Amino acid sequence: MRIEDFKMERHGLVKAGDEVEIREGVLPTSYYYTIMPAVAMSANFPFNNRIKSTKGIVKEVKQTDRGYYVSVEFDE
Repeated sequence: MRIEDFKMERHGLVKAGDEVEIREGVLPTSYYYTIMPAVAMSANFPFNNRIKSTKGIVKEVKQTDRGYYVSVEFDE
């Protein structure tokens, strides 16, 4: 199992237990991921650490001073 965090700007777009689909984006030196339909975005991942799954389960939605963070578990 692999758990990654995604930054979400507005509360209530996903909740714990939801199955989400992610889409991969490519930058010149890394990858980034978006929970579709444009709900939240990941940090940048180096090429050797890319996420291979396209779906995951939301484990937790955390609120911090910097916004909301969605923890998603992938079957990897």
